[in-house]
Amino acid sequence: MRKPVMAGNWKMYKTAAQTGAAIGALAPLVAGASHVDVVVCAPFVNLPAAVEAARGTNIEIGGQDLFWLKEGAYTGEVSAPMLKAVECRWVIIGHSERRQYFGETDETAAKKTVAALDAGLKPIVCVGERLEQREAGSTDAVLAMQFAGGLAGLTADQFAQVTIAYEPVWAIGTGKTATPEIAAEAHRFLRSQIRGKFGDAAAEACRILYGGSVKPENIQALMAQPELDGALVGGASLDPPSFASIVNF
Repeated sequence: MRKPVMAGNWKMYKTAAQTGAAIGALAPLVAGASHVDVVVCAPFVNLPAAVEAARGTNIEIGGQDLFWLKEGAYTGEVSAPMLKAVECRWVIIGHSERRQYFGETDETAAKKTVAALDAGLKPIVCVGERLEQREAGSTDAVLAMQFAGGLAGLTADQFAQVTIAYEPVWAIGTGKTATPEIAAEAHRFLRSQIRGKFGDAAAEACRILYGGSVKPENIQALMAQPELDGALVGGASLDPPSFASIVNF
């Protein structure tokens, strides 16, 4: 059985003080959630506060991005060893907002994934189609291309450490959610890609999360799909009771 992951992506919200308070409020609400891995991905400057607030709890902390080199003249960037040094355990890679606004590509996502793995971080690698691609019927082609460009170059041992997040771009922050059936169909296709490249065991073991307007109201229907192994949660993760109800689905 694949253990679900409920990961909160806080994006560009909260100060360090607000981060500590929110995790302090969340911790007792999810203390009994041994059935899932609970992850909060906070802004870079708030990571030390997040780690401190989560110490001694079952909440693990992640970054929202990283750069693929360990150090250098790359103003504004943060490396995998830097995230590891502040006790991050996870990192989001290739989020659609990074692709849309900051030029992330499958190639850069692949390099970042290797950098994360080399540092001992657990990457959540994001894939997903835009609205016009879904309407054109090219969802599978897009997912196949993103898998080939961003994940297929890993070794089997490297891939075994990766979590995938399927996030249809048209459902992120829009209030639109892929139906559980649409989500499951995409997850099945991704698992077929894994099977073709890394074999049956890898396909069965890989955790694939759903991301896109996940809320307390729809989490049970989504998680009723056996293909879904958790969620990458945006806005709803900013509110501790809301995120806790998703974690405790």
